[in-house]
Amino acid sequence: MVDVGGSIGLLRDREFAALAGTAFARSQAYSTIIIALALYADLFGTTGTVEGLFGTGFALVQLLVVLPLGRRIDLGDSKRYLLVGFLLNLVVFAGFVFVENAIHIVLIRMVQGLGASLLWITGSTIVGEISPDGERGQWLGAYNQFGSISSLAGDLVGGYLLFAYGFTLTYAVLAGVTLVAFALVFLYLRDNPGGRKDPDEAGGIETFRQLLGRRMLRALVVFRFTFSVGKMAVIIFLPIYARTSFGISAFAIGWIMAGGKLTKAITQGYVGDLTDRLGRHHYFVAVGAGLYGVGTALIPLAAYFEGTVTPIEFTAFGGTQALGGAFFALFGAFSILGLADSLRLPASMALFVEEAEAYDAVASSFSLRSISWKVGQVTGPVLIGAIKDLVSPEAAFLAAAGFLGFATVVFVGMSVRARRAQTPVATPGD
Repeated sequence: MVDVGGSIGLLRDREFAALAGTAFARSQAYSTIIIALALYADLFGTTGTVEGLFGTGFALVQLLVVLPLGRRIDLGDSKRYLLVGFLLNLVVFAGFVFVENAIHIVLIRMVQGLGASLLWITGSTIVGEISPDGERGQWLGAYNQFGSISSLAGDLVGGYLLFAYGFTLTYAVLAGVTLVAFALVFLYLRDNPGGRKDPDEAGGIETFRQLLGRRMLRALVVFRFTFSVGKMAVIIFLPIYARTSFGISAFAIGWIMAGGKLTKAITQGYVGDLTDRLGRHHYFVAVGAGLYGVGTALIPLAAYFEGTVTPIEFTAFGGTQALGGAFFALFGAFSILGLADSLRLPASMALFVEEAEAYDAVASSFSLRSISWKVGQVTGPVLIGAIKDLVSPEAAFLAAAGFLGFATVVFVGMSVRARRAQTPVATPGD
């Protein structure tokens, strides 16, 4: 059984350790900046639609680059793309120090989107390709587990740094972590990990057509297109909701986000191993997606519990923290979301790798995985933000839950048909 200790044991492999450092730096930066966006929204008094652009700007660049990027990774030395991704993140941290309005935030988020694409697609592809036979679920699960641990650190440490020291020191710390990860990849990851393909075979239009011809992969692409609308609305708007509706501090927002990251960090490696042993990955995806919809539908309960639960006040870390009903409701809801992601993510990634192996196009498969997410990620935040402006924040989260539930139902139907199509029909005499 792979637990946290089993995942840590993989660090004895120097290449996995370097890739884990990539996941750590990427996730910590992402989660810390998500909390910073809530502070910027409060500082600049933004509308829900503008807040949605914080997510849309990030995703729009990724939507444009994921397919050509997947092809380039299949053709070239993917180690170089990781190193460039780290350098772009350093540019992002420097840019955020000097923002003066919401437009600046959107522009810098676009640069961040490019850097995140380089780190995410390249890192996941390398892990999938260099992992030993029969251990892919374990490696991918452990890789994501370290990302979750880092994201947890971003929530707690990043939230505290933003609360106690402000933006500049926080971004300096993120830059230091990124430089360490850069050094690990430069020193320990082999050149050209995973091999280099022939240009006529790597990530061309025909390859993408062949991949989409596989029913299960097509089901995953359709699922992620709809699911991303709801999930990205939660990621962008939950911290903003906590800050602007209830005045929750950056440090306490970090605790809320940590509730989900902790459950994900603890369980994802184990679930990855479980999918290797039990198979039927599409069941894990469906159950995790449905549970995510339930957790999202519980977020509006924060408005009900605020004022009905006596706040807990205490002084720590240089300030007074007041944790009321909204805090506990949001903490519980986000914890459920972390468990849901643990069920869904390792199985989803394993399915994308398995479906691509027949064409030796793992990076192209991950590009399809990413672009299917980005289409919903571009439209989702603005759509849900508009609902927030026109109706209420609570209605916006319920709409997001509706998208998640619809995505789950569609995936169940398509994946069942895909499995039936792959099952040989018995004939008389067999």
